[in-house]
This record gives sequence, C-alpha cells and structure tokens, in this order.
Amino acid sequence: MALIRIDALTLAFGNRVLLDNAALQIEAGERIALVGLNGAGKSTLLKLISGELHPDNGTLWRAPGARIAQLPQSLPAADERLVRDVISAGLADVVAMREAYETLAQRPDDAAMRQLEQLQQQIEAVDGWDLERKVEKVLTRLGLNPDQTMAELSGGWRRRAALGAALVQEPDLLLLDEPTNHLDIEAIEWMEQMLLDFKGGLLFISHDRALVEHLSTAIVELDRGILTKFPGNYSRFLEQKEALLEEEARHQAEFDKKLAQEERWIRQGIKARRTRNEGRVRALEQLRRERSQRRDRQGKASFSLDDAEKSGKLVAELENVSHAYGDKRLINNLSLKVQRGDRIGLIGPNGIGKSTLLKILLGQLQPDSGQVRIGTKMEVAYFDQMRDTLDLEKTVIDNVSGGRESVDVQGRSRHIISYLSDFLFSAERARTPVKALSGGECNRVLLARLFSKPANMLVLDEPTNDLDVETLELLEEILMEFNGTVLLVSHDRSFLDNVVTSSLVFEGEGRVQEYVGGYNDWLRQRQPNVIDSKLAVAKADVVAAVPSTKPTEVRKPVGRKLSYKLQRELDALPAELEAAEAVLESMQQTIADPDFYAQDNTLVTKKLDELQQCEARVEVLMERWLELEALQEES
Repeated sequence: MALIRIDALTLAFGNRVLLDNAALQIEAGERIALVGLNGAGKSTLLKLISGELHPDNGTLWRAPGARIAQLPQSLPAADERLVRDVISAGLADVVAMREAYETLAQRPDDAAMRQLEQLQQQIEAVDGWDLERKVEKVLTRLGLNPDQTMAELSGGWRRRAALGAALVQEPDLLLLDEPTNHLDIEAIEWMEQMLLDFKGGLLFISHDRALVEHLSTAIVELDRGILTKFPGNYSRFLEQKEALLEEEARHQAEFDKKLAQEERWIRQGIKARRTRNEGRVRALEQLRRERSQRRDRQGKASFSLDDAEKSGKLVAELENVSHAYGDKRLINNLSLKVQRGDRIGLIGPNGIGKSTLLKILLGQLQPDSGQVRIGTKMEVAYFDQMRDTLDLEKTVIDNVSGGRESVDVQGRSRHIISYLSDFLFSAERARTPVKALSGGECNRVLLARLFSKPANMLVLDEPTNDLDVETLELLEEILMEFNGTVLLVSHDRSFLDNVVTSSLVFEGEGRVQEYVGGYNDWLRQRQPNVIDSKLAVAKADVVAAVPSTKPTEVRKPVGRKLSYKLQRELDALPAELEAAEAVLESMQQTIADPDFYAQDNTLVTKKLDELQQCEARVEVLMERWLELEALQEES
C-alpha cells in the first residue's frame, strides 16, 4: 500500500533548483535511505513530506489517515522538562483535545454539551483516552525514566526521548534526519535495532554507512533535482550507481560530440550556407537548448592536507597513567606509546573519558598519577565536533582566512575563493555568514580551516557529522595518505574501519585496552565473555535453526584432535552454509523486486522478518565454522 506518492514535484529557492520534476512512491513497510550531496535538498524533501513546506508545482499525495511522525535532526534541549512530558508532547493534539474537553465539561449549557459530544468523537477516533498507557508503553520500550528531567540526560538518552515522542504517535511513516549525530556507538547500535523492529515505514537521511547498509531495504538518491529509487541495500546501490554514471557519461560524450560537429557546420563559409538545410538548423537549435538545460553533476570536494615538518618518532608515551573526575575513575593504570604515523581511534560511550585522554596525550592536562612524555616538533591541527571555534556572525572567508584574500597551501599562495571552491563553496556561499549554513557546510568550513595550515598531527573529534558520503570517502583517503599521526574520536563504524590502524577502547571502570585495527577488528578480538548484543539477539531468533548439539564453548587442549562428534559437525558445516547462503540470496532477489512492496503489508513484514532470520543463520553458521576450523588448526 502506498503511503506517499510524489509526481512532477518542483521546488526552487531563488535560482537554486532543489527538486526538478521529481517523482517517488513510498510503500508501507519500506525502510528507505535518502542519500545525496550536502545541499542537494534532502532535509527539504522531508519537510515537504511532513507538510512543513509546500512545493512550487506538482503533486504530493499522502494516504488518507496515514500518520507521519518526524525525529528532528537537532537534540532536544537539556531543560527541566520531565521525560514523561517530552513523550506526551508527541501527542500534543490529543492532549489539547482532552484539555478542551475538561474545560467544556465545567459548562452546563447546551452549546458546551454539543461541543463535548463532538470532541468525544474526535478523541475516541484517535484512541485519545488511552494516552497514558501509550506513553507508559513507549517509556518501558525505550528504557526511559519518566521522572528524570532532560537536563539530567546525556545526548544519547535525550535522542531516545525524542524518538519516543515520535513513536508514541504510532506512525505509519517515520521521518529521520541524521538520527545518529552525536550518539556513541552503543546508542547507534541500540537505535539501529529499534528501527529494525519498527513495523512502519521509514524514510531516513544518514551519513552512517553501516546504519544505511544494515537498515535500508531501498535507497533513494536526490541528484540534481531528480529522485531515483534503487532497490536493495547500500552496497548494491553503489554498484548500480557506478553503472548509471558510466552510461550517463557515455551518452553525454556522444551528445557533446554531435553538438560540436553541428556547431562547426553552422560556422562554415558561404559555400556551406548556400546549401544549408533549415531542418538541420532547427535540430541544432534544439541541441543547444538541451545542452543549456542539462544540470551537470556537482563537483566533488577536492581538498588535500599540507604536511608539516616531521615530528619526532615518539609522539607521546604514557606510563601507568591514572586519572579521575570526582569519584569517577576515567583512566586506570594505562601504559601506551604513540609513534609517528600511528592512526589511532578512540572508542567508547559519551562521557567515558575519551576527551580527557586526548588532553593528556597532547600535554594539555596532567594526570592524577603516572608519567607522560610528549614528543618534539609537534604541529597539531584540532577538529572540534561542537564547532565552538567558528564565529557564527562572520562569513566563511573570515572564519577560514581571517578576511585575507589568499591562503598559503602546500607551498603556494591561493586565492581564498579558489581554495574554498575545493570544499564546494561557491563565491556567493563563501561570503555567507556561518550562522546561515547547514551542518554539513559548517563541518566543511572547519575542514577548510584545518587543512589550510601545515600539520604533522591531526586530532579529529567527530569529523564525520553531517558530511555527505562522497566527502567522507575523500576525507578517508586523505587521512590514509597522511604521513603524520592521527588521533580520531568517532562513532562512525565504517570510518573507523577504513582509517585507523589501532583502537583504544574504553571498557569501563577506567580500563582502556588497545586493539589492532578498527571497530570490527575490535569486535573479533575482544574476550569471548563480551558478547555482542546484536549477534546475541540474532542467535536467539534462529536457535531452532542451529543444531542443538552445538556446544556454547569448546575448550580443547593444544595437541589433541577434534572429537568424532565435532569433526562430523565441521564436515557438514560447508554444505549447510552453502545451502543457507543460497536461500538468503534467493530471498534478497525476491525482496529486491520493485513489486515486492506492492503486496499486503502483513506478507511484506513476514518476508522481511524471514530475511533477517536467514541472515542471522548464515552469520551463526559462519562463526561456528571459523571456530571449529581454528580448533582443527591447533591440533
């Protein structure tokens, strides 16, 4: 069943066209990721669907009676509101009707009685008398304390409260704009699981590629005003998009070649004009019109990093360092050596001590105990996630160059407008006050200033928030080619996996453990008793599909062969895994069919649940096979 149908939709702000004859249909039960470059108009599209904005032309149809809720991009204020009141605010219209009903009930006149009867029907139509039960249900589901104030909650828990205000409406379609911003990895994975369990439709914007990969059943790209829908997950979208761009480039090259030939013909001398074909002239005029109307793809950001003189080989060394904040132990007896060229990711929940450790490593904070040695010739560039160092009243130019017309980058002087164009700022946008920029543009201002100065050590605190995927991938390439040292705080799992060479994981109670590799490498290396909650849920869902004879843990002394029973299990696993993967591939093809979501919503939900269970079964079988293979190699 269609929830949203968009047809020939057009919207422009001045000369800037965001939607150009766009079309899209959103079906019940779909989980759609909306992708596109910063400034393409993704957030604007959400506002159109929610009714906050209206298009210039075209139609936007919403299914009659469909409930649409939205999770705002910004965090709720840390004020004195009770969590219970924040959740209830999601049903503000119901609360207002009930308050009006109570007021009218105090009046005994006939007019009030007639209004009371009408109000009662409206309240019953939305099940408004059951408001308290709905709120309690959401509070329990999200693990929220109803009597806490918002000021008492961390950013992740305030995001939960905002999500609760949306879920209490029991929406048919939930709109999410960068829902993972400023959340730690634990909160992101919780939200990911919560949204996987949500039975309504989702339309969400996110730069978190891991979230998009795990959550989406389809990708919608907003590119040059056009909406294009791609069935399947993010990996499949990248493959299809690459093929489309190659085809587009081929067609445009053929078109431009033909146009150039016709332009040469029309400019030939008198002899050619005597035999000029009027039809050919009209065809050329049409080619010119088509070329002028073509909206070229926005260029990619193309910034690079100016390396400073090499620092000393030793960047920092900690020996038995401990530090506490009040009664809370943040770091306990940590010994660590950071050397030139290391790219280290700091992983852990918000407030656990990552920023404290950064300050100790930079020599900005003395620990309570232990020894700290700081290296020599350090040129540090710092990226601040809260954007505190930006002057909101000043223009982009003033923030990056201090008002100067040029900056020195990689040994040569560049005009500031030319330099900022590498970060996708037009001359007009470069003269805009920062307060008028989007979140992604503010991050690009920070990157422009960061990369305008030589550095041999980068300290990046959540650099990925609000950036589009293409800029993220370029930033990854730059960091991987950087010859200096990188200290990276990020909750973007894909970014960590692609950039860092080692991870410092804050495991609670002051324990900071170093692991080789990124986030997923840490998951594979950590102790067996630390169980990934997501995998545990998946295993519970498919327990019937896993052989009941499988031991929960095999402890085998080195030098002893696998038992007969375990060897039989190992021999059978490749065939089981192959069969499970074949079933999974078949189900993925079924769900990728464009007509899949046209079926009854109950059937769609059932198939999606089966797909999730099948994916989990493959994961469990693969894990078991690797476990037994490792045991066999030891023998």
